[in-house]
Amino acid sequence: MTHGAAKHGQEAFRKIAEEGTILRTEVGSGAHGIAIEGTDDRDEMGICIEPAGYVIGLKEGEGGVAFGQYAARTQPEHQRSGPGDLDVVVYSLRKWMKLALGGNPSVLIPLFVPTESVVSIREYGLHLREQADRIISRRAGYQFLGYLNNQRESMIGLRKPKVNRPELIAQYGFDVKYASHAVRLGYQGIELMETGRLTLPMPLGERQFVREIKRGRYAKDDVLAGINELGGRLEQAIENTGLPEEPDWDWANQFLIDAYQSAWEVAW
Repeated sequence: MTHGAAKHGQEAFRKIAEEGTILRTEVGSGAHGIAIEGTDDRDEMGICIEPAGYVIGLKEGEGGVAFGQYAARTQPEHQRSGPGDLDVVVYSLRKWMKLALGGNPSVLIPLFVPTESVVSIREYGLHLREQADRIISRRAGYQFLGYLNNQRESMIGLRKPKVNRPELIAQYGFDVKYASHAVRLGYQGIELMETGRLTLPMPLGERQFVREIKRGRYAKDDVLAGINELGGRLEQAIENTGLPEEPDWDWANQFLIDAYQSAWEVAW
């Protein structure tokens, strides 16, 4: 594997990630159950506790970069991943927690994957998964809705896409991956607002529908209508959710203190 972008893929950061990981799981299409054999790569996400010197000391990576995450991938930087490739990102626990409390859809996935999708786990990684309800709030619903809208806008050309897939547009008339992501986010956002949990892999009927979109089995207008309908349902689910307005910030703060102190005591 190659390291990720220079500031995130430094050798020193790789060592921090490997030695300090408390949780690492499969994420992406494999975790959602919507991967199509021969077309999708494998994505993994980890959470690690970095050494004290990088948090309360003066240690930095090359170029004065603070440690926030480590990234590695099979393909070189700026080259799209393909079948059989592996993309890995390992966040510092502090960075991951901030993103999770804010409701970022991608970073929430390790909380809900089944045990067979867990690559490695330690005590505090187990605690995170056991107390996911303290992290989830109405904030997450707004994030899922925002991501859904971003994917829809990229699909129909209202937003400059982060990833260009001209071969899909040539074959199907639109980017079916952006479309499938929008539909997935709609289903999952609704479930999260209604239950406080995510079912992973996605329920059979939902994931089959998403896979069929990825295969180009539905016309653009039909998919767009489905996305709009899911977006409306998600807005209603956010309004009616029984989840708290905010995550448990006090718990999260104490969790970070306990986890870092515990890790550093062992290291010392």
